[in-house]
Amino acid sequence: MNVMAKRMETTLTDRLPKVRGRYRENAPLAGVTWFRVGGPAEVVFRPADMEDLSHFLRDKPAEVPVTVIGVGSNLLVRDGGVPGVVVRLGRAFANIAVEGRSIVCGAACLDMNVAISAKNTGIAGLEFLCGVPGTIGGALRMNAGAYGRETKDILVEAHVLDPRGQIHVLKGGELGMTYRKSALPCDWIFVQARLRGETGDPEAIARRMKEIQAERGGSQPVRSRTGGSTFKNPPGHKAWELIDKAGCRGLRRGAAMVSEQHCNFLINTGDATAADLEFLGEEVRARVYQASGIRLEWEIRRIGLPSVPRHWGGGL
Repeated sequence: MNVMAKRMETTLTDRLPKVRGRYRENAPLAGVTWFRVGGPAEVVFRPADMEDLSHFLRDKPAEVPVTVIGVGSNLLVRDGGVPGVVVRLGRAFANIAVEGRSIVCGAACLDMNVAISAKNTGIAGLEFLCGVPGTIGGALRMNAGAYGRETKDILVEAHVLDPRGQIHVLKGGELGMTYRKSALPCDWIFVQARLRGETGDPEAIARRMKEIQAERGGSQPVRSRTGGSTFKNPPGHKAWELIDKAGCRGLRRGAAMVSEQHCNFLINTGDATAADLEFLGEEVRARVYQASGIRLEWEIRRIGLPSVPRHWGGGL
């Protein structure tokens, strides 16, 4: 009986390697995401540094899934939470160094902070990053872009860890970056990037950044609980126009709503669940397809399960 009880008390953390960083079981994720919805992570791991992360990947059980998240700006965590280990990169992955016209930055750096560093040192061409919410890791993963530029336009090389913890240095052209995606396998983890701009005037760069921020603030619901652009622009079309023509502006499901200001944004107006937001998004996709014959593709990353697995326990 005691043996059975001991087995039932075993958690995922008991099976994970010893690390210098921190594990946290049943860790809430809703507060991390900009939507402020979603269930917990079975385990959240904050590695102390790249060596710690590499050690974890090398020694963890092969069957344990790993999901990397940034600041949750383009993320929908489903209500059942995320099984396995959710990795969140911290301060050790947020360093920024300027080398000539290049900026070397960790994957946890905010895009805005990289844009500011470029401005302060007279590096032009990275201004668009101030209009991209999120981190450099996310920008690399999805080839984030705005205002006529994309991450691939400024990327020299990226440092990534494979599922066994081995480091690889890949040139920008090796990542197969296309519109809002890269060809890197989803279980490889970006840890650092070298970005390159051109010599510019800090005052002119600052003016362009102000223009971008003003345009973004005037056209997007940046002060709402949202998750950035919901759907990718289909070839030859703008997603918001298709959504508007399908009569979806202001469409609601509970407290989830299609933004009146910019209808390619979903908003949590109060107590919406992840299920409400995802259902509303699928309703928009269905109406757009019915109206235009075009299938919108999600740009927001959706992770996790629709309901909590019983074996997690913990009163969730």
